[in-house]
Amino acid sequence: MDTAKQKRIDGLICGLLGVVIFSGSLPATRVAVADLSPLFLTGARAVIAAALAGLVLSATRQARPDRRDLMSLAVIAVGVVVGFPLLSALALQHMTSARSIVFIGLLPLSTAIFGVMRGGERPRPLFWLFSGLGSATVIGFAFSSHGDGSWTSDLLMLASIIICGLGYAEGGILARRLGGWQVICWALVLSAPIMLMVAALDLPADWSAIGAPAWTGLAYVSVFSMLVGFIFWYRGLAMGGIASVGQLQLLQPFFALALAGLVLHEAVPWTMVAAAALTVVSVAVARRYA
Repeated sequence: MDTAKQKRIDGLICGLLGVVIFSGSLPATRVAVADLSPLFLTGARAVIAAALAGLVLSATRQARPDRRDLMSLAVIAVGVVVGFPLLSALALQHMTSARSIVFIGLLPLSTAIFGVMRGGERPRPLFWLFSGLGSATVIGFAFSSHGDGSWTSDLLMLASIIICGLGYAEGGILARRLGGWQVICWALVLSAPIMLMVAALDLPADWSAIGAPAWTGLAYVSVFSMLVGFIFWYRGLAMGGIASVGQLQLLQPFFALALAGLVLHEAVPWTMVAAAALTVVSVAVARRYA
């Protein structure tokens, strides 16, 4: 097997691990905002992850990023450290985690579009066709299965997906030079002072009223969603290509719904299996033309 092909396969494996980890993010956020405010949750998860990232950077004696990388790191921080966590947490105050998962189906297109705009990637027309088919499958399935919501929460989730796609694409580009885990670690560390102030703006009035599920949700989104998942994800984007690896996000809604069935014991309809199968085919074909 040639080196380029092995690199693409390794990128896909890393990307898939990132997607599996991210699958628990919205359900965990939904549990956390039952007792914690979106503002505090957004700040706290970033500060906890930044503390861990700082320890890793210090232990491995990583060189500081160049001045030319600071703008990219700022874009990444706005997209995935602040924007997506805050907007999705606000939305999840007024919608179920299942409904929020609908919008994750749009992440591959969002990431691919910003990959074209920021990274100069040029997928072939058939890529867009099958990428759109996969996204439409995910959205159609989720909307037919979960009906309630509000325009405000829907728009908040849509905005979170757009800004997250920007952060994913920018991180994938910078990871080619800095390395996948270094990108998210530096973005977290550089944004830590601001995120500490964000958390301090809305501290819980009664800490004793916060239940164990909320603390568990905070721990998951801090350690896994905010740090560990991105280590795999940005490495995957850098090695396998933003547009190609980004299509793996189409599988995330089904991983998340499967998680809800296994862990939360929610019913999983047969239509989920059918839609998941069609989505996998769309991802495979889209990758061929990326």
